[in-house]
Amino acid sequence: MTADERIQEISVADQEAGPYGITAGPDGALWLTFVHSGRIARLTLEGELKEYALDSPACRPSVIAPGPDGALWFTRSQDHRIGRITTDGAAESFRVPTPDSGPFGITAGPDGAMWFTQMNTSRVGRITGDGEITEFALPVQGAFPAAITAGPDGALWFALNQANAIGRITTDGEVCLHALPTPGAAPVGIASDGEALWFVEIAAGQIGRITTDGGITEFPLPDRTARPHAIVAAGTGDCWFTEWGANRIGHITTNGEITEYDLPSPSSEPHGITLGPDSALWAALETGGVARVRCSARTARG
Repeated sequence: MTADERIQEISVADQEAGPYGITAGPDGALWLTFVHSGRIARLTLEGELKEYALDSPACRPSVIAPGPDGALWFTRSQDHRIGRITTDGAAESFRVPTPDSGPFGITAGPDGAMWFTQMNTSRVGRITGDGEITEFALPVQGAFPAAITAGPDGALWFALNQANAIGRITTDGEVCLHALPTPGAAPVGIASDGEALWFVEIAAGQIGRITTDGGITEFPLPDRTARPHAIVAAGTGDCWFTEWGANRIGHITTNGEITEYDLPSPSSEPHGITLGPDSALWAALETGGVARVRCSARTARG
């Protein structure tokens, strides 16, 4: 199968809306953030799109993730709130206690709460289903924590973009940092494959893998200027990532075998990526679309 046959692009908005985050919802649809227009969108596998305007067009909804309560939770990086939207479109938001916190990454934790990063204040936050927020300060200032994910060890793992490290926090708030071998790598996206954590180094053009005991392996991309941004695991040792600077979707295995696929539209700015309910990969394109990559875990390498 050629790359062109594998990839389908679907227009969902214009460039002024800016599709950015994407996740699979509990209702069998894809949910997106429109970062520039302050909207959340629901896209069915049949292509039906519905948009929900938030209470602030300038709130910059960024990363979105399903919660344990059957709703979708998302960060609002401009007005420093955590948003929640039900599958029928009822939205609410909760103010982060620390001012100007810049929440960005968000994920469901193993404790029934949502966990999120605060880019501007070097903190990790925890929010319960009723909106109660607890904040945990990181041991380094200016760290710019980015994406966060639940690890296979019952802790939360996150990328520290400006501290050049991967962080781990337990549900009790105990923090440990693991420095990256490559200076100035600037990690952003992170995902768990059920055994280890995978992350992208946007400034170094590399994909990284870290075991739960802190062992790090880095895999250089063929194009070190590709600026990988987000990553998702389709299975153990089977990860997919966006190349924001190179207009591609990439695939990597545990042994570092990398396959890349050019997107049909030029300069489409792929950001968030998720495994869809149809077992395809879906990526948000900030210029106004989504890309669907038809694949299987074991045939995607050919």
